[in-house]
Amino acid sequence: MKAPVSKTGMGLWSIEGSNPSLSANFQSRENVTVKINKTVITAAGKEQQRLPLQRLVDRDGVAKSALQIVLEEVVAAGTDEIAVIIRPGDEEDFRRAAGPLAPRLQFIVQPAPLGYGHALRCARSFTGNAPFLHLVSDHLCVSSTPQRCAQQLVAVATAENCAVSAVQATRENMLPYYGVIGGRRVAQRPHLYEIETVAEKPTPTEAEQQLIIPGLRAGHYLCFFGMHVLTPTVMDLLGEASEQDCRQLSPTLAKLAQRERYLACEIQGHRYNLGVTYGLLTAQLALALAGQDRDEVLTQLLELLAKQKST
Repeated sequence: MKAPVSKTGMGLWSIEGSNPSLSANFQSRENVTVKINKTVITAAGKEQQRLPLQRLVDRDGVAKSALQIVLEEVVAAGTDEIAVIIRPGDEEDFRRAAGPLAPRLQFIVQPAPLGYGHALRCARSFTGNAPFLHLVSDHLCVSSTPQRCAQQLVAVATAENCAVSAVQATRENMLPYYGVIGGRRVAQRPHLYEIETVAEKPTPTEAEQQLIIPGLRAGHYLCFFGMHVLTPTVMDLLGEASEQDCRQLSPTLAKLAQRERYLACEIQGHRYNLGVTYGLLTAQLALALAGQDRDEVLTQLLELLAKQKST
């Protein structure tokens, strides 16, 4: 018998009856092997209409749109088919921003602004009965290893044969911008967590009461990275969800955790939300400092700081 999902506070969905042997209670979706050939990128949100079109200088020193940088991330992860969820009338701008990768894209229009979960549900016919990689278009990620962030996530999902969401330890003052998970570490796997609770933009009080994970620094929580490998069950759940529950993805992900095995993985890298104050600037600095022109950029930054001190 499935444990019911209850809403316990603003934006918080948790699985009742969770216990240390939760993993034994997962109902796995039979005959589903996580092999990722498809990607869905959501770009229909209010801010997503403009942020993916902004241009930055990438790690290779080439100026690109944020959308093209995201597309290169998913192509490097080995996916062959890419769908981008957009608002009505945005296809021409996004096709142009995609640069040389435009011919690989399928655009799907979200006809009305009914929320994040609804936008993802619009890709149901595209994903079919297959697992898929999902990224949001207003986050950029920079890996701290030779393997890109999306490659890391796909490798974990393939090895574990289940849905996996990328997460990053994040200061509590950033909670208003992210979905947050609660759970427990997988034994002998320091970067993997069994997800038990999902919260959408919780308050610090809610996070302290529900989302503390042993081992994280005080005042830090595991927030979504804007990158997931999801199984077809997610589309099934979105199809059953109310209009209110489709406003965000978090209630569906909480239900996913009770339906089948669902993990979170701390990615070896960092994500940068383009929509926060100075988000574009921070992302640009991160790309520059991870790229081939790092020394030149550092020199210019030091010169700029020296000038500021002298004034």
